[in-house]
Amino acid sequence: MSDTAVTTGAKRRDAPAPGAAPLPAANAAALLRRNASDADIARRPAVRFGERVWTHGDYVAECRRWANLFVSRRPAGRPFHVGVLLDNVPDYLFALGGAALCGAAIVGLNHTRRGESLLRDITHTDVAMIVTEPRHQPLLEPIVDQLDVPEGNLWVSRRFAGSGDPQPRVGGSLEEALADAGDGDPGVDDPSPDSIWALVFTSGTSDAPKAVICTQRRIMVTGNRMGIMLGLGPDDVGYVSMPLFHSNAVMVGWAPSIVYGGSVGLARRFSASRWLDDVRRYGATYFNYTGKPLSYILDTPARPDDADNTLRIAFGNEGSPQVVDTFSARFGVEVVDAFGATEGGVAVNREPGMPPGAMGRVGDAVKVVDEDGRFLPPARFDTAGRLANAEECVGEIVSTAGAGPFEGYYNNPEANARATRRGWYWSGDLGYVDPEGYLYFAGRTAEWIRVDGENFPAGPIESALSLYPDVVVAAAYGVPDEQAGDQVMACLVLRDGARTDGAALAAWIDAQNELAPKWRPRYIRVTSSMPVTATNKIVKRTLVHQKFRSDRTGGDEIFFRGRGDPAYRRLTTEDERQLEASFTAAGRQRFWDL
Repeated sequence: MSDTAVTTGAKRRDAPAPGAAPLPAANAAALLRRNASDADIARRPAVRFGERVWTHGDYVAECRRWANLFVSRRPAGRPFHVGVLLDNVPDYLFALGGAALCGAAIVGLNHTRRGESLLRDITHTDVAMIVTEPRHQPLLEPIVDQLDVPEGNLWVSRRFAGSGDPQPRVGGSLEEALADAGDGDPGVDDPSPDSIWALVFTSGTSDAPKAVICTQRRIMVTGNRMGIMLGLGPDDVGYVSMPLFHSNAVMVGWAPSIVYGGSVGLARRFSASRWLDDVRRYGATYFNYTGKPLSYILDTPARPDDADNTLRIAFGNEGSPQVVDTFSARFGVEVVDAFGATEGGVAVNREPGMPPGAMGRVGDAVKVVDEDGRFLPPARFDTAGRLANAEECVGEIVSTAGAGPFEGYYNNPEANARATRRGWYWSGDLGYVDPEGYLYFAGRTAEWIRVDGENFPAGPIESALSLYPDVVVAAAYGVPDEQAGDQVMACLVLRDGARTDGAALAAWIDAQNELAPKWRPRYIRVTSSMPVTATNKIVKRTLVHQKFRSDRTGGDEIFFRGRGDPAYRRLTTEDERQLEASFTAAGRQRFWDL
């Protein structure tokens, strides 16, 4: 998560001066105990879920029971790591609070992971206890015999279960385990603020997720800093619908509420159609997001009273400038869209009047470099405003000042070495800097496309395609060319009821000055939904694998445009057969098969 912000919209409340904001306590345990003992804070709401409300006093009392459970079941000689496989239900926050009181670490398990992938996440992070709920226990059933979790340390909660959830088949009752644990203070030595409080997996959009270490210090400091940045106080209510196994929800959504004595309203999962009703029901004043939620919300039918809500400010990342501006105007809310990642490590300065699409102005420490660490030249643009030197100016964004808030990946020395080589922090993100020092995002390091010997990033292509009137979400990526290199393919989610007009789409793309001829997609895939992580980040590796093959794309429409063709046309079965034959004739069948 970076120290960046871009502001638009209304309902702004001036942030307090840094000296006026309450500082986090000596450790997270002391912070929670303060909230329970301070009469003013203790009576205030802390957690809201549907119609239920827990005050800060109630919340900490519940957390003590969880802490006692963890302490009583901690296996000797093993890391004190608790895996949590839950939706956004209050139990998730009780587990985090319980871990704070006794020095345990919460490992957020992603419920979109399956089989060997989920098993890998659990074993990689040395999980010794697991908390889940009925709707997720089927994920554990195929791997339960392979889990290195002591007997009696897997619990299933039904406290917030839906009526359609299956009966427990693995693990014991969480309710019974908590009842046996007792509700007194766990009585353990206060944890160090540098003890691990959470292990948060990266999204894993291009490779296996890495577990980012988040200490008590980092989460408390970030919660404090977010409160200062967003102008939060004890009367503020956060709306948390992004998954709590991701850093955005924990650090932006929840952490400020315990630092400032405010509250959060939880949604089990993000729903664009329920978002505004939830905001109003909870009286939410701030909202965190990551990925594409703003686009999905904007795709819901507009209503004249959309701006009649309590929301004052939203903070997140990966919202395009057009989406941010439209969202801000429609809902009357300031949007802070920041460049950032789970790891943190890179900060840029936002300022009024920045060029469209810029993330901020770089300081002396933020550079764009090639794989060998050489600083790259600034971007050049042609008379049409197109990036003219992508191959020489686009590189990885690094901080030469060091790792910053990044505290390392758990049990992954190779990834740590890559991310901190030369004593710098390597973000894994691509970007370029214009002559005025403004930084632009250009995708992930796995998102280079090479057409006819020219390398260029996918990010600007996606930004351009997102402007097409019927497009809700666009993803651009490279697929193999039958002769050499790549061709550009784009996957589009269209607005409800929209149909693809191949001639109109081609004409519109040709009219976009920022899309040089080689950047224009040869293939267009129209789908109802893209493969995404639970945090709404598009999984490009899946799209690349599926390519334009009908046996992998689930019946989605695939359109093709040959060189010089005025329009896109449907890719037929015969076209696909001839295309495969071309790969075979060129000796590139393996690229077809990949």
